[in-house]
Amino acid sequence: MSLPISEIIPGFDIPEPLSRVEPLGNGHINRTLLLFCSGSRYVLQKINTEVFRQPELLMDNLARVTAHLRHRGVPSLELIPAKQDGRSWLRDEEGGFWRAYRYIERSRVCESAPTPEQAFAGARAFGEFQRVLADLPGPRLAETIPDFHHTPRRFEALELAVRQDPCDRLHRVLPELDFLRARADEAGKILALLQNRSLPERICHNDTKLNNVLLDEVTGAGVCVIDLDTVMPGAGAYDFGDLVRSAASPAAEDERDLTLVELQPELFRALAAGFLAGTGGILTRLECELLPFAGKLITMEIGCRFLTDYLNGDRYFRIARPEHNLDRARAQLKLVASIEAQFDTLRKITEELT
Repeated sequence: MSLPISEIIPGFDIPEPLSRVEPLGNGHINRTLLLFCSGSRYVLQKINTEVFRQPELLMDNLARVTAHLRHRGVPSLELIPAKQDGRSWLRDEEGGFWRAYRYIERSRVCESAPTPEQAFAGARAFGEFQRVLADLPGPRLAETIPDFHHTPRRFEALELAVRQDPCDRLHRVLPELDFLRARADEAGKILALLQNRSLPERICHNDTKLNNVLLDEVTGAGVCVIDLDTVMPGAGAYDFGDLVRSAASPAAEDERDLTLVELQPELFRALAAGFLAGTGGILTRLECELLPFAGKLITMEIGCRFLTDYLNGDRYFRIARPEHNLDRARAQLKLVASIEAQFDTLRKITEELT
């Protein structure tokens, strides 16, 4: 961020003076700051326009979704308007794209390995999010990142990175590459079902990590779903799949000790029970049957993306160490192997809950 924050804040309807600024969250893409202004707190974000190339469409999606959630009585993010034109965003003089929210007080996020109770609460919030948005009036939401869950194209991008090998890293990832290639024929399974209309298209969050749900700091219940940049049409099972990827193992996404990366059936059960409770019966039988496979698919897809970014020189995901994306990829692929080893158990859990 080249411009001082003090030059951005006056563009929004935020009371001054600014007393303190702190970084907020640990997202891979946008820069997020917590502002302390006149006894209240606000969130200020600079949107990464290299990732979100049409930020105006993104903000139109976000405004429609948050308004619909509030209309249906579901707590949601409250955007702060820009002073000059009342829009929910502004561009600074250097082309930076900014937005601001009111900070939701008396809430917290689950940043460490979840308990089953936290897994249930977070999954229920994401399920409710999908259910409430099922009747969002048209038009169809914009795709903020086209082909976001087009898993075959993620595999194609990996193969392109392999052929080009711009950073001479291919020799370091041959076992991981073999692992993914052996499962490439599964990459398009859910996409094909969407395309032939065997599955309904739903409005999905598409980044269902538990730290994207604010929990009540006293009761632990889900309060509000946040980080809505990737809300767009897709398959309902994708959201559950990312919950499995990010919350069904106590290990971190970038865990280097792969012996710790194991899917825990009790966490899977809590996630499935919460998601099904939140969706409230809108899922079809086929969608329910696909929930265990979706966990495998999305974990494999994200592993593919981490590996691709590593080969390309770490251009998409922010890193904290030279091998960070490779560590992330290896952790995802280990989790895929764990899901495969317990797949019959996961399927039985899903059948019991549905």
